[in-house]
Amino acid sequence: MLHLTTTCPDLDTARDLADEALTKRLAACVNILPDVISLFHWEGEIDEQPEVQVIFKTTETLREALVALIEADHPYDLPVITWEEVGTTRAAADWLRMELGD
Repeated sequence: MLHLTTTCPDLDTARDLADEALTKRLAACVNILPDVISLFHWEGEIDEQPEVQVIFKTTETLREALVALIEADHPYDLPVITWEEVGTTRAAADWLRMELGD
């Protein structure tokens, strides 16, 4: 299982990305975690913004398409998108593959 993560400026944006990824079967599940405070360097300054973290449960096979979807529809100039392979139970892995046709 692959967890692909990004942040959004608000809950509506996070939900829109989640809905699109789920509709296109690029993710089997999406977790939205509100109330994240992000501190970061941007254009020579240190900035602080409230954000919403979004975690997509997907597969390596679908990663590139999911990244492209997020980059195309995200309102940020540079959405930071990360991913990592995570261990899971056989039942959860089977469910993920079944839902995504992978």
